[in-house]
Amino acid sequence: MKLWSQFFIPTLKESPADAEITSHKLLVRAGLVRKLTGGLYTYMPLGLRVIHKITELCRQEMDKAGAIELWMPHVHPVENWMQGPRWEAAREIMFRADHAGAGKRAPRDPEFVLGPTHEEIITPLVKSEITSYRDLPKNFYQIATKFRNEIRPRYGLMRAREFIMKDAYSFDADDAGATRSYQLMKAAYEAFFARVGLKAIAVEADTGVMGGSFSHEFMVPAEVGDDDVVYCEESGYSANREKATSGLVPADLKDAEPAGAVEKFATPGVVTIASLEAAPYSVPGDKQFKTLVFVGDDKPFIVILRGCDELEEAKLGSLGFKLFRPATPEEIEPVLGAKPGSLGAVKGTIKNPAVLAGIFADHAIRLIGNGVTGANEDGFHLRNVNVARDLAITRFGDFRTVKAGEPCPKCGAPLKSRRAIEVGHVFKLGTKYSEKFNAVYTDDQKQTHPMVMGCYGIGISRTMQAIIEQSHDADGILWPWSVAPFQVLVCLLDPQDPAASEMAKKLGAAAERAGADVLIDDRAERPGVKFKDADLIGIPLRITVGGRGLKEGVVELKARDQKDVVKLPVAEAEARVAEAVVARMG
Repeated sequence: MKLWSQFFIPTLKESPADAEITSHKLLVRAGLVRKLTGGLYTYMPLGLRVIHKITELCRQEMDKAGAIELWMPHVHPVENWMQGPRWEAAREIMFRADHAGAGKRAPRDPEFVLGPTHEEIITPLVKSEITSYRDLPKNFYQIATKFRNEIRPRYGLMRAREFIMKDAYSFDADDAGATRSYQLMKAAYEAFFARVGLKAIAVEADTGVMGGSFSHEFMVPAEVGDDDVVYCEESGYSANREKATSGLVPADLKDAEPAGAVEKFATPGVVTIASLEAAPYSVPGDKQFKTLVFVGDDKPFIVILRGCDELEEAKLGSLGFKLFRPATPEEIEPVLGAKPGSLGAVKGTIKNPAVLAGIFADHAIRLIGNGVTGANEDGFHLRNVNVARDLAITRFGDFRTVKAGEPCPKCGAPLKSRRAIEVGHVFKLGTKYSEKFNAVYTDDQKQTHPMVMGCYGIGISRTMQAIIEQSHDADGILWPWSVAPFQVLVCLLDPQDPAASEMAKKLGAAAERAGADVLIDDRAERPGVKFKDADLIGIPLRITVGGRGLKEGVVELKARDQKDVVKLPVAEAEARVAEAVVARMG
């Protein structure tokens, strides 16, 4: 049991100017965190209590699933990362951790980096400790601080430079075992998010820089989420925007026959899809080919979409480039022969096709059949461009952003989309890392094989803010019982009244014996201030004790998520408070 006067809860009446979303505002106003600088936060006593509770629930579910806790360094030798499979991509979001002395100038490459995740550390560790199939499977986890060099940190703990994460790594003898480990972790995640009071859904996700064969994100629907979830209520299909597909292109679609010879026509000043849609050209966006140029591993490549579609850049990861980026106009013209706005991929129009790493087209351009594209000559376009006849496609793929209303890939019903917050991610990595670090085991026939890996992350600090984003009202936070910093708040309205103080302590003790964490607000403040602070910090049960109420023979009990106030007879108050606590604990 804690006394507010002896604890530290610096609540604020106003939201900070840089807080853009409700959960960020409430984090600061309720005294849970304080900002040091962009993306760096101090966890205040109240916030730290929530973090500890979330952490313990996570630990319990990891232990129950058979994972083993350890602790790894946060400062990593860069050699580990350079030996691994993702250094060139990952270094863009990593902090270097070199000597800060004035007499030492940092080299081009760092000596040490701060870890965003620990695949490059756990894999060589397991390699040195596990050599036999008898010691597999194993799953190791830690709950620790991670670092990411966010260029634009925002939304409080949602996009921070330093954050708390649970990361786990499984090692199995074969693919079937790795799949079992993956499913165990996925089930543990579902149990964990349910216990912390979050409505999280598992969606198919892109593996991104992590690599591997498949992955799922755990997303919390929220109006201001950092990603989009595409889903179907009929079939249960769900995926994040980067991974989502649709049934827009029928499986039995036949290639369109040519509509006529390719014709070049002048389009002076027309350099956008919208300009070509306007009069006098009036070419609908879904009849235009959009030609985008990227550079992958230092070689240019082309991506073709319908004019009405947007590129989902993460899907370009399926092309196999370690690094890719949009090409600059200066890089494009020597290859295609024109500036952006007049580009195309019609055979024979590309100035220097030999330097291209490929021409990749989204499946949906087959719906165009015959359309309009740039002529690779400034101020000119081509019409009657037939997909099968005229475009030199290296490979078709799924590169577009799926839109709400498109048919579900499973059942054909209209897809829906909504914003969501990512709070967890599970990956089946395969042997991508074990092969790089030669993490092998010997089987019962004395043959060696690479271990099959999985990795699993939960954003602990992000989960705290996601709970607030999902559980709040106009007055403040509504904490789920399991993670509330305190579960019962005793508002002592007359701290100078000995009888009221004694009753407050009795009721607090009764709640504590029943299993609740208790805070007594013994401040010399007006009742209105206390009630506003109680609603702001969101403690699930509030008991109000005052001199006037005691004279009437009652104390008040109010649940944070309900409007009604229940008057308890003093003689029954301890028992009734205990009953309320037990009922909330479930």
